Amino acid sequence: MSLTILDYGGGNLKSVTNMLDALGYSYEVTNTKEGLLKAEKIIFPGQGHFGQAMKELNSRDLTKALKDAVKAGVPFLGICVGLQVLFEESEEAPDVAGLGLVKGKVVKFKQGKVPQIGWNNLSTTKNNSILIDDYYYFVNSYYVKPENTETVSAYCNYGTKFAASIETSNIIAVQFHPEKSGRIGYDSIQRWLDMNK
Repeated sequence: MSLTILDYGGGNLKSVTNMLDALGYSYEVTNTKEGLLKAEKIIFPGQGHFGQAMKELNSRDLTKALKDAVKAGVPFLGICVGLQVLFEESEEAPDVAGLGLVKGKVVKFKQGKVPQIGWNNLSTTKNNSILIDDYYYFVNSYYVKPENTETVSAYCNYGTKFAASIETSNIIAVQFHPEKSGRIGYDSIQRWLDMNK
């Protein structure tokens, strides 16, 4: 199955492509709806602002194509803001609707130094299929609150217990940056790739 990386005009595209190059995995990068609609699996690389990411998707006519692909069962991996935009709304941009593929919202940390920058230890749940209980690298001021907590595949603590990743149907999405988490992060992505050969 071919892999497509979504280039929506933001995100941490280069570090994700560097990781895939290091893993020896071929991919295509697309910024068109046509590219999304023919994708067999999709990575949404993350970094940045919820509202800006959604505005870029909307202005590039990518929103419907992305939603259609995910709803059709295309394996999807979201990273950082690629997790957050799956939800219905975010405190970061209250006037901007998310993709609404996962019920729930994105909220800001109320305690501790914001943003969280650095390594944090995951505690995986029975819903997890690609992660391990270890340290991954985070850069985030906001975190997701799924309506259905059974979708959570790992938790972390940062002033409060928060969802660090979710899995539901063909969607796996993580708040941290596996591409910046060394061998542990690379191995997690390799497991996702192996799931979707």
